[in-house]
Amino acid sequence: MRKKIAIASIALSLIGFAGYQYVMHGGARDLSTEETAFTVTATAITTEFSTNLESSNKKYLEKPIAISGKVTAVTETQIILDNTVICSLKKQETSIKNNQSISLKGRVVGYDDLMGEVKIDQCFIINK
Repeated sequence: MRKKIAIASIALSLIGFAGYQYVMHGGARDLSTEETAFTVTATAITTEFSTNLESSNKKYLEKPIAISGKVTAVTETQIILDNTVICSLKKQETSIKNNQSISLKGRVVGYDDLMGEVKIDQCFIINK
């Protein structure tokens, strides 16, 4: 009986881990080879999401976009554009500075209506 419980626990753990990896990393996509669905500014996409969340989710969610704006904050793993779009980087970028205009490509993963922020992951720089 203990052996069955142990096997079931291990199986559930593996399924849980696989689900976590898929949700957190969105599956294995290479956005550099995917066609850009939309080209927008940080201000425009934030306005769209804050005005009509349901329509914007249908339009942008899980799609690769090119987004441009002014860098308002930079960390090792994130660039924030116009204080409203948080771009999680695929790899560390040290050459970006505050107040720099930049264009990035990434996948829209959601909108935080409490903070008024668009979340984009798998970002990489397409134009400095």
